[in-house]
Amino acid sequence: MLIRELDQAETATAYPVLRELRPRLSTMADFLAAVDRQRQHGYRLIAALDPEQRAVAAAGFRAGECLAWGSYLYIDDLCTLPRSRGNGYATELLRWIAREAEAAGVGEIHLDSGNGRHAAHRLYASSGFTTPSTHFVRKLSTAQAGS
Repeated sequence: MLIRELDQAETATAYPVLRELRPRLSTMADFLAAVDRQRQHGYRLIAALDPEQRAVAAAGFRAGECLAWGSYLYIDDLCTLPRSRGNGYATELLRWIAREAEAAGVGEIHLDSGNGRHAAHRLYASSGFTTPSTHFVRKLSTAQAGS
């Protein structure tokens, strides 16, 4: 299994995987535009590639610092194609991100996961993640989709 960071020219490689997780990004153009906007704020994209260089799993993350956590990496997106699940791809992506965090001297890795994603929660727990808090959201009618 080859895991590597995708540059801007390779971003489209991750679209089939991340569309599974983010179906609101219904077109390749929507996906590419969103990733380009996020990259301006430090978003990075990695993928596990099959022998034909197609992504079977992908993760997007970014570095940050806040009063609550100090320095951290935040995993925004992590998904494996349904047909490829159970083969250790997500585990390897998490290990890659952990090595990156350690090399950068980052203190913590954070992520949020939907309440019903029990298989993902088991993976995170077995990878050393804990659930020290609950994330709350309040959607506003003035918010623009995609921005």
